[in-house]
Amino acid sequence: MATQTLTGDTFEKTVLENDIVLVDWWAEWCGPCKQFGPVFEASSETNDDIVFGKVDTEAEQGLAGAAQITSIPTLMAFREGVLVFSQPGALPAPALQQVIDQVRGLDMDDVRAQIDKAREGSEES
Repeated sequence: MATQTLTGDTFEKTVLENDIVLVDWWAEWCGPCKQFGPVFEASSETNDDIVFGKVDTEAEQGLAGAAQITSIPTLMAFREGVLVFSQPGALPAPALQQVIDQVRGLDMDDVRAQIDKAREGSEES
């Protein structure tokens, strides 16, 4: 499956309606983004169970601000609507595949339990 462009209008719906979504935050002027782009695209062709989205931070400045993007490229991974990975920097193909494998292997019941526990702890302080 090829990558798809995500915008302020499509981002939330895409993340919430798909099991796994990887998002590449990038800009045309960014050298490392240009290096990572083909790696991300190639991975989208071999992992057809995952939605691969790209957000142009220049065209979608509001969305990038809301996502607190401070460095590009930044890769985010969402599983069942939950942000489970976020890291700036261009990844080589083996590292990207490792992230994908780890996201696939997550026990989402455990992840949600940890989130709930963290929320309870912050509400008590």
